[in-house]
Amino acid sequence: MALLVISTLTLTLTCLYVFVILFLRKGWSSIPLYIPHDPVLQTKVSILIAARNEEEKIARTIDDILAQSYPAALIELIIVDDHSTDRTSDIVLSYTEKGVKLIRLNEKEKLNSYKKKAIAEAISMASGELIVTTDADCRMKADWIKTIVSFYEETGSKLISSPVVYHHEKSFFERLQTLEFLYLIGLGASSIGNRMPSTCNGANLAYRKDVFIELGGFKGIDELASGDDELFLHKVASRYPDKIGFCKSADAIVYTDAKETLPEFISQRKRWASKSTKYKDKKIVALGVAIWLFNLIIFANVLLGLYIADLWIIALLAIALKYFSEMLFLGPVTAFAKRTELMKYLPLLTVIHILYIIYIGIAGNSGKYIWKGRLVR
Repeated sequence: MALLVISTLTLTLTCLYVFVILFLRKGWSSIPLYIPHDPVLQTKVSILIAARNEEEKIARTIDDILAQSYPAALIELIIVDDHSTDRTSDIVLSYTEKGVKLIRLNEKEKLNSYKKKAIAEAISMASGELIVTTDADCRMKADWIKTIVSFYEETGSKLISSPVVYHHEKSFFERLQTLEFLYLIGLGASSIGNRMPSTCNGANLAYRKDVFIELGGFKGIDELASGDDELFLHKVASRYPDKIGFCKSADAIVYTDAKETLPEFISQRKRWASKSTKYKDKKIVALGVAIWLFNLIIFANVLLGLYIADLWIIALLAIALKYFSEMLFLGPVTAFAKRTELMKYLPLLTVIHILYIIYIGIAGNSGKYIWKGRLVR
């Protein structure tokens, strides 16, 4: 009887997972590669960066932005120094003559979401029609802004998510992260392609300033340290469900670095997972719980297989179906990012992912975590 119950539950959750991954593949495939038509672009853009202790990398990011092919007169770069204790502000100030603007946060009271405060402060003084957010450790190609603005003007999107990819990996661990991160980026794009926006990344996000103001900015989602990207995406999608776009272009990619150590990686993923239960669309929450249960049931099959050997066969079947569905999904995503060589790590990642999802699902929703040297929730 126990074997029947466990095997039935495992089969049901496995079928659900495979269906979801194939549905994501459909969503990814439904988004065409974007090729700008080279019109005369005229949108004023405000690029915003919230930075805290980024002295080692922020100059490279600023240089990339100042080297954009988009007309300099139509670009405004605002950097908000979030109480840095290093030379971040000094480095930003060295670019003042090139038009880079600096805001220093000086809140005396403790906040839980300094990043949302930083972005809101920058938007309040931004003169651009289109807000573009990125991070202080990112790199961009010269046509980054030109491509996003062209997409914006052609589609009339209220919010545009664009791809983020890890690069310059220095270890096997970082290469595994890159493949896993492409899974997440593909998931976000696919959900937009399926007209069910669920996730995006604030390192490469654009939206109209008037929409931010219309929706009350981060009001209602400001109690959580993270969520300036995904939770705001949900606010926009609830008001403008057909005006969310994904700019599927190699020129629109923003590049950043994977985490060097396991503790840094776990802390980041706990922060990302902490947003999941705050989604207003409970269907997304329910789906996330179902996927967590799918991974949990596989692990349970492996453990219980010590007593009922047939459960090992069921676990192996579930893992095989998980792997093949993920291969079908990640194949085109890695091809887009020109990182198909990472697919050789998928068999290992498929297995590791089971334990990772189980742990992060619990840890990310059960307390506080460290972010930028602060204990937040």
